[in-house]
Amino acid sequence: MRYAVLFPGQGSQAVGMGADVFAARPDLLGDIADEVLGWSLETVCAEGPEELLTRTDRAQPALYAIAYALWAELRDRLAEPPRAAAGHSLGEYTALASSGALAFDEGLRLVAARGRAMAAAAAATRSTMAALIGADEETAGAIAAIRRAEGGSLWVANLNAPGQVVLAGGEDDIAWLTDNARDLGARRAIPLKVAGAFHSPMMAPAADALRASLASTRFGEGSFPVFSNVTAAPIEDPAEALSTQLVSPVRFAESLLAMARSGVEAFVHVGPGDVTAGMARRTIPDAVVVALSSLDDVGGVAEALNVQ
Repeated sequence: MRYAVLFPGQGSQAVGMGADVFAARPDLLGDIADEVLGWSLETVCAEGPEELLTRTDRAQPALYAIAYALWAELRDRLAEPPRAAAGHSLGEYTALASSGALAFDEGLRLVAARGRAMAAAAAATRSTMAALIGADEETAGAIAAIRRAEGGSLWVANLNAPGQVVLAGGEDDIAWLTDNARDLGARRAIPLKVAGAFHSPMMAPAADALRASLASTRFGEGSFPVFSNVTAAPIEDPAEALSTQLVSPVRFAESLLAMARSGVEAFVHVGPGDVTAGMARRTIPDAVVVALSSLDDVGGVAEALNVQ
């Protein structure tokens, strides 16, 4: 079966996640991870508390590492490699590592640097995000433009699936959005529990800080294409793609559609939760969609994907 792998971003974390994977892959999630990070990945995931695990600089390395380890367990059970991969925001790093374009430890180092840079940028400005319900990209873009014309800071940040659009901006801008969404052509806006206006120009300081780490990273040739959050096309320059995505909308629905047009007929979410599986089902209703969020899922997912 022609399939693509999808990796989740921040927001899929939960205290206790990945306990089975930590037990099965201490080589990846034990000494290597702790040496790169300078703190115990397993302890933070197992014990939290939630306030610690949801911190940008902790959640991102944890999700990257667990999702990669799950992929490593699945990979050896598959008859054919994926036709493509994509990751939602942070998940783009996992996708590149899954393709072999980025070594696991190098990816973890980058993700840790990314988390620190994004946390610092978020702390410097009072900003957040909101899901806009009942609006398409055109409507969301027009709403954001209205606010910016009034001197505000509001941008389209995520195009996840049909009807799933997220805007990012200052706290006052998001408050304006929630108060006026219906009058502006949407059903409503729901504030999200995030630390900052991710994937917007407000993350420019984070992108600048991350470029230094990207410049010293060696990227290889992946064994399958990874579709960019920014362009919804296969990544050609990983360093450019990873820095640009911090200040650009995540075009995940477009990536799913582009992979389907390329011949992909099944999508497998790999990592905690099942967020990208839900996006795939909503965007490509006719596709086969499965989720691998624990080691118990490996056999069933491998059997589904190995069908010719």
